[in-house]
Amino acid sequence: MDARDAHAVVFDLDGVLIDSEPVWEEVRRGYVDEQGGDWRRDTQERLMGMSTEEWAAYLADDLLDGRQSRDEVAYEVIDRMRRRYSVHLPLLPGALEAVRRLAESFTLGLNSSSPRALIELVLAEMRMDALFRATVSTEEVDQGKPAPDGYLTVAARMEVAPGRCVAIEDSSNGLRSAHAAGMRVIAVPRPNYPPAPDALALAAYTAESLDGVTAETIAQVGKAPAP
Repeated sequence: MDARDAHAVVFDLDGVLIDSEPVWEEVRRGYVDEQGGDWRRDTQERLMGMSTEEWAAYLADDLLDGRQSRDEVAYEVIDRMRRRYSVHLPLLPGALEAVRRLAESFTLGLNSSSPRALIELVLAEMRMDALFRATVSTEEVDQGKPAPDGYLTVAARMEVAPGRCVAIEDSSNGLRSAHAAGMRVIAVPRPNYPPAPDALALAAYTAESLDGVTAETIAQVGKAPAP
């Protein structure tokens, strides 16, 4: 990446801008329990980064043994998430400031495993939708994270080469996805859902919070060799 060239920043949503992973876990686990399913110890980690189609299939087929269809699972879980966000949007500290700050210097994109309806709800509640040139839900691509599909798609929609993009991620699958797309990656890990060491090693820079992600950080990461 040539530091003299304009480049873009691609945000993840869940775990980067909003503290949604605990909400997703509570909602999906509650639904599985209500249906008499078996929530496993590694379920939440396994689901992180999956597209709607992928996680609905996992819940319906593996945890509920087909007692509910994939479509029924997806509809019910997403509706519960929508209602939760409508009551309270769990913004992470520094999220609004980071988006505004980076929008002054870079093209912004967003690649999220959340369904399109929740992405639009969150960005509207944040009043930030106009700052993003392109947003992608992994339900709109062939494979969710850790596959690179979502990041490649958002780069194409922004009309910026992946190699000129810096992604901001928190999860193992997100870090792997952005790296596989050829982007430099900044990790902002969540303490309750820490990424695996091998995934974290893919990051060019690790920040304790979004406060540590500045235009200068992006420029330095853009010049850094890929891990």
